[in-house]
Amino acid sequence: MAALTEAIESFAASLALERGLAAKTCEAYGRDVRMFAKFLAGNGKKTTEALEKADVTAWLQRLKETRHRASSRARAFVALCEFLHHLKEMRFVASDLADGLAAPKRDRLLPRTLGEEDTLRLIDSVNGNAPQDVRDRAMLEMLYGCGLRASELCGLELSDLPDGAEVVRCRGKGSKERLVPIAPSVAAAVRRYLDEVRGALLRGKTARPLFVTRLGKAFTRMGVFKMLKQRALAAGIDPAVVSPHVLRHSFATSLLSHGADVRSIQEMLGHASVSTTQIYTHVDRSRLGQVHRLYHPRAEDSNCGC
Repeated sequence: MAALTEAIESFAASLALERGLAAKTCEAYGRDVRMFAKFLAGNGKKTTEALEKADVTAWLQRLKETRHRASSRARAFVALCEFLHHLKEMRFVASDLADGLAAPKRDRLLPRTLGEEDTLRLIDSVNGNAPQDVRDRAMLEMLYGCGLRASELCGLELSDLPDGAEVVRCRGKGSKERLVPIAPSVAAAVRRYLDEVRGALLRGKTARPLFVTRLGKAFTRMGVFKMLKQRALAAGIDPAVVSPHVLRHSFATSLLSHGADVRSIQEMLGHASVSTTQIYTHVDRSRLGQVHRLYHPRAEDSNCGC
């Protein structure tokens, strides 16, 4: 038997030291498990000995009733199962309470995208010569041109994009590195930023991050979100429909609509499974018809007399 607080501390340590999970994953799992412990405490349960499987199912039901998103419930379920496995391994409980639990169903929502015309209008609207304009243009070009996550953009360093490079190296989830092709127009925007304004923003300081704020500091995810919302508003686009991830989705759907194969898009996005990438295959009926007419050998024979 142990106090739940002690068991959670043991679990958090195992995630970081033994499992080698990314810091953000450890943080999210810890948050989910602490919420579960708070729920238990509200029912007068503060030790591992008091835990029952009914408590677990009740907690998952509570998440559903409080309208947590399906993706959040799924992550909480995984975190909880990992925690319960840990309790059994450390002999805090006699049996694994995760056995037999059914994972909550995840909604298969289509990703929100920004149309190509609006995306290009957003990027092209940032055309000034002020340091922040040149920098923001380069950041927008990379978000849409390379399909980067906000965290990946913030994590870019000077060494990730050498002079004349045709690819950019980025670090995705779990610190996994991948190489993403960089178009000449994107490379030109970044080169202009490096040659003309980065030094002015640094004000004589040195820094490893590729993109820096007007104070010469590394960008944060929230800083990227704020910049993007401001630029969308200035371009006459509803800020509510624009985010770094929307541009990432737009990158993928643009590639798909222009003929790229799903496997290549998977590699560029850094998805571990192609099933994640296949959500972008939501092509409208008119495009399906065009593809059929262009490529199927029987498509020309439309008057078959049937």
